[in-house]
Amino acid sequence: MAAALQPIIIVRKKKRGAHAHHGGAWKVAYADFVTAMMAFFMVMWLVATMPQEQLGGIADYFKNPSAVEGRAASMAPGSNGPGGAGDAPIKMFDHVRKPPQAGPSGDPAAAQRAGDETDRRNLEALKRALEEAVASSQALAPFKDQLLIDITPEGLRIQIVDAHNRPMFDLGSPTLKDYTRAILFELAGYFNRVGNRVAISGHTDTTPYSGRSGYSNWELSAERANAARRALVAGGLAEEKLSRVVGLASSVPFDRTDPDNPVNRRISIVVLNSAAERNAAEVHGAP
Repeated sequence: MAAALQPIIIVRKKKRGAHAHHGGAWKVAYADFVTAMMAFFMVMWLVATMPQEQLGGIADYFKNPSAVEGRAASMAPGSNGPGGAGDAPIKMFDHVRKPPQAGPSGDPAAAQRAGDETDRRNLEALKRALEEAVASSQALAPFKDQLLIDITPEGLRIQIVDAHNRPMFDLGSPTLKDYTRAILFELAGYFNRVGNRVAISGHTDTTPYSGRSGYSNWELSAERANAARRALVAGGLAEEKLSRVVGLASSVPFDRTDPDNPVNRRISIVVLNSAAERNAAEVHGAP
């Protein structure tokens, strides 16, 4: 009887719903973090490979962020006077500051050294490209023994010299051989790869010119240099890249021990470096 009077207990279990979707916000945050780390390591790599002169210039640039060219910055609008802005809008800066080392506040000597170093690397890269072309180009490879390439204090020099059985010009004439013209056409494209200007000089051996009266090796070498200039321009060299075209006769022999050696008859082309350009400007420029 007592068992029949016991209350009936009903246990109801609540069903829990599925976990809510967390969304993709964490992916965005993670992507931002990875991007920031990539940028950080890229900056570290650039700093590690940058020349010391440029690092010094950048450090100077950030020592005083408010420094600008011209007069100092004016007060910001709203701070002119005790109660608010002045009568007219205020121009904050006269000029935007230039990048490090480019303005008068930078170190001109450091900027020049950095520029010269960049120039040197560019000319060395051009030298390697020309040497590879001489080894593989159909126009240049047959004349590899007559194309002399080296670095001089003035820049990258390419000399096209005569050989015993293969002159670059007609005998006693400024007329280019067809293969010489092909060589110059090929070289013109390489010279356009850099911004440096080009100097051309013509040279002869010591054999006196026996042609018309009043015409000497000086005239012949000058006309040969000018013929080379015309061929380079026809091959695509920009006219404004020419610095000078001169004839030196036999005054600067290639082979000093044998003035009559055919290699002394040559065309010399120099891709001028920055220092040579500055020196030329000082010597030939206006006082």
